Amino acid sequence: MDLSPLIPHRARSFLAAGVMALAGIVFAQSASAESIRVLLVQEAPFVDVRSDGPLGLVMETGDTKTLHGPIHLTARADGLHVDGRRILGGQVLIRSLRHNLTLVVGKEGGSAGTPLPISGTVRVSRKGHAVAVVNQVDLEEYVKGVVPSEVSSAWHPEMLKVQAVAARTYALYNKMLSAARDYDVMATIQDQVYRGRTGVDHRVEEAVESTRGIVVTHQQAPIYAAFSSTAAGPTEDAVNVWANKDLPYLKGVECPFDLESPYYQWKASVKIEQLEKNLRHQGFAVGTIATITPIAFSRAGRVARLRILHSGGETLLRGEDLRKAAGYTVIPSTQFEVESIGAEVVFAGYGAGHAVGLCQWGAKELAELGYSYNSILQYYYPGTELRNSALSQLMMPVIPTP
Repeated sequence: MDLSPLIPHRARSFLAAGVMALAGIVFAQSASAESIRVLLVQEAPFVDVRSDGPLGLVMETGDTKTLHGPIHLTARADGLHVDGRRILGGQVLIRSLRHNLTLVVGKEGGSAGTPLPISGTVRVSRKGHAVAVVNQVDLEEYVKGVVPSEVSSAWHPEMLKVQAVAARTYALYNKMLSAARDYDVMATIQDQVYRGRTGVDHRVEEAVESTRGIVVTHQQAPIYAAFSSTAAGPTEDAVNVWANKDLPYLKGVECPFDLESPYYQWKASVKIEQLEKNLRHQGFAVGTIATITPIAFSRAGRVARLRILHSGGETLLRGEDLRKAAGYTVIPSTQFEVESIGAEVVFAGYGAGHAVGLCQWGAKELAELGYSYNSILQYYYPGTELRNSALSQLMMPVIPTP
């Protein structure tokens, strides 16, 4: 389906001009020395670590051991335990001496999660009676784990490159700000989804390797490379979603490219009692809800503020606060209207995600129309340029204050 007639003239001209805009960027062929610390799980009852070869363990004391997997790690009142034996210190580093690792993270109730194949090393730390797991992995290997977790590897190769560069940029931006934490990014939608080597195929490998080291920058610093699934209209100014991120490269642009997204239009319902309970949990003193009315909209047409009339009076809140209370997957976006209210509140809307920055389904369509990954990125992140992080002296990003 050719959507060219729907593309505004300014957008079409900008994208066309960017098709061959990579002159001057040299792709690094050597392995990246950069690594990323990925928080895989904050609290788990146990974690099993497996490998086809021996495992090397480094204790917090500096002592080392070589074990043959699988090994079972738990936290008890007296410390961290490996295969039922307490070790000195509150954490341990684990790496495979020959092959990659496979993790099985425990769930509440004692059941085991899906095996997660990863590369790099694992740090398991005691958190009370639970364990936290951080995977320290080469940046490019991390990006390979993000791409098929965020989009389908069957999508157009240029779109896979778009996602690879966005994921790499997002990771480096967060790494520059994470000195006070023991991890750089989370492996969930709170940052970007990462499932290790799961789903990594030759298409993903090609997309990451062909863009190795390339990041999106503004004033020579990696940008906050926000992305979401489906804008279903203009993308959103970041400040309308995150008050402390009034960033010049995260301003809304036209996006009539994602009509084929399965999330373009949706309808959802939420039980009124559950919504009331969740809002109270967030700190909103609401009674029995009578009406929910959008009262202010962003420039892109999304709900900025709502008025809730309830038995305790009136409560004003942001559209994103309502999404959080109902569940981000229940109300996919703030581009909605309240269709009816009773025992359930029925919402009808468009799009999925916060709609700031890159629209994944829009980028997919643009790639299929023949636009290059660099032109797509520079369209959704206006005023930016692509640089090679390995060959450039990147600066710390400037973070606006609230």
